[in-house]
Amino acid sequence: MNTAPFSIGLTGGIGSGKTTVADMFAARGASIVDSDLIAHSLTAPGGPAMPAIVAEFGPEFADATGALDRARMRQLVFADAGAKARLEAILHPRIRDGALAAAAAATGSYVIYAVPLLVESGAWRERVARILVVDCREEVQISRVMARNNLAESQVRAIMAAQASRAQRLAAADDVIENNDGIAALTPQIDRLHALYMKIR
Repeated sequence: MNTAPFSIGLTGGIGSGKTTVADMFAARGASIVDSDLIAHSLTAPGGPAMPAIVAEFGPEFADATGALDRARMRQLVFADAGAKARLEAILHPRIRDGALAAAAAATGSYVIYAVPLLVESGAWRERVARILVVDCREEVQISRVMARNNLAESQVRAIMAAQASRAQRLAAADDVIENNDGIAALTPQIDRLHALYMKIR
């Protein structure tokens, strides 16, 4: 018998509003398992992934506190696909194990795994009952990230180019939330999906 909680994989491009959507589901009783938060804990000072990262990439990839030097690593993996694959080989199994442990301990009505690179990683499809994509127009995405992260448009476009395309995410989706117009437009969409998930869980 499968005793795993009913689970949804939540994803979307940078600036699509995944965190806002996850918070709104949490307010309705869902348990959120955020892969980014798990990744940050793995690479924080004394984080369990740091010895392997330092062994693989060198001590210069740890900052003075012993945490991952994110800026240095981001620069490397953007320029070197091999380095990106090596980093993912260290982090992805640990993120997966952390996410599954968090889900097993969850007490909400159902579990939402918030995974920015869900479509790209491929392995999540068999772990979740449904995939929920937060979608928005690309110009909305770009303006949000420029404002939030103080980045140039060219930098935002480079990040977007490294992610799955909007079309690829939508093709993988069982459910889609459109997030072009703020919280008021999100609420009825989330209420509808929450009711669906409560019914089919």
